[in-house]
Amino acid sequence: MSRHSLIELEAVLAIVRCGSFRAAAVELGLSTTAISNAVGKLERELSVRLFNRTTRSVSLTHAGRIFVAQIRPALESIQKAMNTARSQQETPSGTLRINAFATAAREIMAPLVLAYLQRYPRVHIDIVTEGRLVDVVAAGFDLGVRSADLVPSDAIAIPLGPARRMAVVAAPGFFEGRAVPQVPQELLAYPCLRIRLPNRALFRWCFAKADEDLQLDVEGPLTLDEASLARIAVTNGAGIGYFMEADVREDIAAGRLVRILDDWTPPLAPLCVYYPSRRNPSAAFRAFIELAREAAAGRLEQP
Repeated sequence: MSRHSLIELEAVLAIVRCGSFRAAAVELGLSTTAISNAVGKLERELSVRLFNRTTRSVSLTHAGRIFVAQIRPALESIQKAMNTARSQQETPSGTLRINAFATAAREIMAPLVLAYLQRYPRVHIDIVTEGRLVDVVAAGFDLGVRSADLVPSDAIAIPLGPARRMAVVAAPGFFEGRAVPQVPQELLAYPCLRIRLPNRALFRWCFAKADEDLQLDVEGPLTLDEASLARIAVTNGAGIGYFMEADVREDIAAGRLVRILDDWTPPLAPLCVYYPSRRNPSAAFRAFIELAREAAAGRLEQP
């Protein structure tokens, strides 16, 4: 260890875990250049190439595979020792990394994250939002936030509130001279904002009432993959939108949007904070879990 730092070894494992220098840089909170320089320095000191690099892919060399197999247990032991030391803290500090859907992150920001930071100002929270499901342990996160039906079966989950709903909305002036749809099928005659999923597929608007379930491929002038963009378009009269209720609740209350087909959007699974079972959690982690349980029980005062 005398000639290289721990971060250089962590960089190697992060690249293997994430599959690219760029993704490893995001995970470690460094620039891609810093990651590349760290690996390059280590390779020069070892006088061996650890990775095969092309413009499209990165893979371990034979020497790299042997090196990773030998250093991984040692680094895991070091990380375990560091976590044990952190668990002895009385005052929460350090960094918590959270992975969440963008909509989920928006829902927990004020009632949980900001309340936590106000109570524990020495903690830094790093939130990564992405549409794909990830293994929070393998990706280096402390916690995940997903709807209850997407939480891994072996994780510990804390429901954060009541069931959520979708909302079908439009600008008040949109229906001037138009009949308001009474059943979902009538949406096919109206311009709607289409939703593109992270896997590039188009999302089907889902509805349910009594024993009837529907999925619609709507048509319209815009296809978007971000709810904040869709909200701008809908409030400006571009068409009918399909949102998580939490994303447009204030607009509906203020009269900027009107809701339709309310009886066709039943409750969805609630949001959950989830995490793997772990020994010697840090004080910051324990405090976040305690606050999440307060929020779940409705005992948390808002900032």
